[in-house]
Order: sequence, then C-alpha cells, then structure tokens
Amino acid sequence: MIDSRSFGARLSSLALGVALLLSGCAAPPSKPVPIEINLVALNDFHGNLEPSKYTYTPPGSTQPRTIQAGGIDVLKGALDAFRKDDPDLLFVAAGDLVGGSPAESSMFADEPSIVALNRMGLVASSLGNHEFDQGPQELLRQQHGGCASPRPAKACRFAPDFKGAGFTYLAANVVDAKTGKTLVPGWRIVDVKGVKVGLIGAVLHDLASVTVAASIKGLAMGDEAASINAALPAMRAQGAQVFVVLVHEGGFADQPFYQAGCDTLHGPIVAIAKKLDPAIRLVISGHSHTGYLCKVDGRVVTQADAYGHLLSRIRLSVDPATKAVEDIQVRNVVMAPGAFTPDPRMTAYLADVRAKSRAVLAQPVARIAAAISRQETPSGESALGDVIADAVVAATRDQGAQIGFMNPGGIRADLETEAGGVVTFGQAQAVLPFGNTLVVMDLTGAQLRRALEQQWDRPASSDPSIQAVSSSLTYDWDGTLPAGRRVSNVKVDGVPLADDKTYRVVANNFLAEGGDNIPVFVKGTRRVATGLRDIDSLIAYLKKHPELGGTSLAAPQRIHKVR
Repeated sequence: MIDSRSFGARLSSLALGVALLLSGCAAPPSKPVPIEINLVALNDFHGNLEPSKYTYTPPGSTQPRTIQAGGIDVLKGALDAFRKDDPDLLFVAAGDLVGGSPAESSMFADEPSIVALNRMGLVASSLGNHEFDQGPQELLRQQHGGCASPRPAKACRFAPDFKGAGFTYLAANVVDAKTGKTLVPGWRIVDVKGVKVGLIGAVLHDLASVTVAASIKGLAMGDEAASINAALPAMRAQGAQVFVVLVHEGGFADQPFYQAGCDTLHGPIVAIAKKLDPAIRLVISGHSHTGYLCKVDGRVVTQADAYGHLLSRIRLSVDPATKAVEDIQVRNVVMAPGAFTPDPRMTAYLADVRAKSRAVLAQPVARIAAAISRQETPSGESALGDVIADAVVAATRDQGAQIGFMNPGGIRADLETEAGGVVTFGQAQAVLPFGNTLVVMDLTGAQLRRALEQQWDRPASSDPSIQAVSSSLTYDWDGTLPAGRRVSNVKVDGVPLADDKTYRVVANNFLAEGGDNIPVFVKGTRRVATGLRDIDSLIAYLKKHPELGGTSLAAPQRIHKVR
C-alpha cells in the first residue's frame, strides 16, 4: 500500500526540481562583469611646458580651428579629472618627452619637464630619439638624477637636487653593442585592479638616421617587433597577463584624429604592428607628430599628436577569469583652454619656471621687419629654413663656405617677434633648441648631387629631407622619377654644378654625421668642426639683416618642384 502523503511529497519535490532545471535552461548564469583598465597616453611632449599653437578641425565641422593647446597645468588638470572616474588610471608615454624643447625647458637641461611629468604621475615611457640628443650619459642622468652631466652649464641650475624621472624609460631594442645588455629596461609590469599589465618599450630601429652619431656610439638597435616579441616569455614568467606596447615610431592616417577604428594608417608603424605577437592588442605610438586611432590586423594603434595638444584615453575590457582583452575603446581628447580646470600647484610651478628663465629669455637679440615662418612651400622650402642656411654660410665665410644646408626637422618653431619686430633670445632659442654646432667640409659636385638624391632614402618617405638651402644653391626635383634621377638643373651661384669641382659646404653636426640618411656628408674632406652654434649664427645674421621678415622673404624659390 502506497502512502499518499509520501507520494505527494515526492511529486512536489520532483516538480520543484523540474522547475529549477527549466529555469536554468531559460536563463543561464550571467557572464562576469569585465575588469576595466584605463590608460592615458602622451607622446612627443618635447618639453612643452606652455601651451602652443594647434590647428585642427573639430568633429562635425569643416572649418579648421587654431587654439593654444596643452600646457602642464591643463594636462595635470585633465589627468586629475580622468582619475576621478578611475583612480587606478595608468598614465604612459611613447617617447620624445624631452629634447627639441622650448627654451624654458632646454635652458635647464629639460629638468623642469621631467619634474612636471613626475607630478602628473607618469608611470613609464618608451625612449624616443630625442632622449639620445646629449648621449647615453645624460639620458641615464635624466632617468636616475644627479648633476654629473655633459651640460654642466644647464644641469641642476633650476634646482640643486635633481632627482631624475619618477617614471621608467623602456627600450627592449637598444643594447650595448659589446655586452648585449639593454641600456634601460625593456619592460615593466604594473598591477592594475588585480591584472598584471606588461608595458614594453621600443624606439625606432633607424635611430642613426635621426640622431647625432656620437650620441649613440657603442649602442646597437634591434628590430622593433622582434625585440618586443622576444620580451614576452620573460614577462609571462613574471606573471604578465595583458601586454601594451609603447613604441617611438609612427605613421600617418587619412582620417581625423578623433575617428576610432580608422583604416588608412600608413608608415613604418604598420609593418611593426603586423609582426607583433597575437597577444599584443594595443600599440601606443609616437614620432610622427600626428593623431590617430587606427586598427592594424585587429590591433588598436594610437597616437596623440605632439606637444601635449592631445591625450589618448584608452579603456581595456579584460575578462576577469582568463585575463584576455575582450574590447578596446579609444578616443583622443583635445587639451583645449577651458576644457579642464588647470591644476593650481602646476600653475604655480610653471610660474616659477617662467620667473627663473625670464631674465635670459626676454633679452632682445635683434630687430627685424616681421616674424618668419617655417611653413613649407609645395617644393618643401621655407622662408625660415632659407634664412638659417644663409646664416650658417655667413658665419663660416672665413672657412671658405659657399653652400649651406639645414634640415627642416631641426627647426622647431616659427621665428616670432615682439612689438616693433624685436626678437628675444627665447624666440630664437625656440627655433633652434638643440645647440647644434657647424661643420665645414669639402664635397665634390658629384657628391653634392648624390646628397640631394639621398633625400629620398629615408624609410617610408616620399618627400625630400634637407629642403633648406642657402641662396647660392638652386635645383629642381621630380619625386615621380626613379631614384637617382629626381634632382636636375643644379646650380651654384647661378653656374651649373660641375661633378669634378670641389665645393666648400657647411651644415650642422647632425647632418655632417650623416643624419636624415644623407651619408655622403660623412665623406666630406678637409672637415673643420668650428664649434660655432647654429643659434649664434642665426642671431648674428638677424642683427645684420633687419629687413628680414618683410617683402624680402615673399616666396622662397631656391628649389623648384617639377611635379
């Protein structure tokens, strides 16, 4: 006989089990909420403590807008605002934080810029080519602090106890040529919300083309992607779960700086990104001074223009179980005046820098008709570049100089003036901040012709690279012709160039040592390292030519682009 009460109980239990089972089928357990890791990225700061001119077209507009963007107090204010959303935000950079800097920073060996970046909470940066401007000794001093510097007139002049960078410089592909040991660490791991984020740094492998040879003597530069990939096993052994590349190499995009997922990126960074280990989903780039938020083979590749004009905001969504990156959201934010509340302590620090530099920078050094622009014509020539090339010839006439060259990359700003056309030392220093010196040499006509042809030998470049020449040299160029045949109608003082004739040439020590991939300059004979600084030659020339900047510089025509 069956007990109806026990049977009913069993039936009720069975019904409940079926209901629970059906409930589970209808609504499976929800997926764990991803861990959000927020990064902010900067590149090519170049010691721009103050805001500087930035021209861009805002989203939804067709009209360009020019503003004074950046400045260390605005950058710090923006970071403070971002950290209110996420206190664990990771601030990183992709090189050229110093070097090629305005006088306020460069006159103090860029120490004020490093201190400012420390105060912003920068965690790590790849090395850039300009970190090598003064050689490895100074680079390491800027990392570790101290006053033993090849620039004793500048080091520890802002404050007597320079402590160095609180952030870590990274470069997996720069090693001592003898020992094979990296100059600085190749990578570091940071714990963010329980996720071990591996930051890997690299600088462009063609460092020799953009750096004075003496500054990298004894160092070897490896392939960027190969060096980055080679670091991953050791990083995994130390627990790294998410990988972020900081690389000082870049490219250009045909889409605006704010368009996420852009697909038009071109330049050296593309080949690097394509060769990276599949575990690397994010590449933060630099060097090309442009803004983009692109994708290359499924990887996100970003850059934030230069000089602190933009900051890249990056959000990684990470699976809490597997620690795999599931999604990456990016946007470039303009550091416009009024967009963020400037940090008052950084404003005070900037005022201190201004006060300590004012006496030197405000000193008048010349008077000219008007400001002179570095804006290039379609031929690649610029009024300011031509003035500098003429100035270096004038400064070395006693050495027999006939022809002068200047690399446009060494011209860092327009030559501005005060009221009445007064040029201050600070304004001249902003144009030529590197302290390069002049070298005079003999080159044959055939070598000069090769030097002009070698302008196209830079990687991923279709434009000439030394389009600032003295008035004594004129030539035509056609970028559509095959290599070796692009330059024609070369004349010196109006006379056709003779291949077997010797000419006396002057250039800064960067070009003289083969910079910008012009190795012919290294072969110059009867070389004289004059010790004269390019900025001193420019100031002396401006003093003798007060007419400059007016109608005398209407349209540079020393170089003619055929097509």
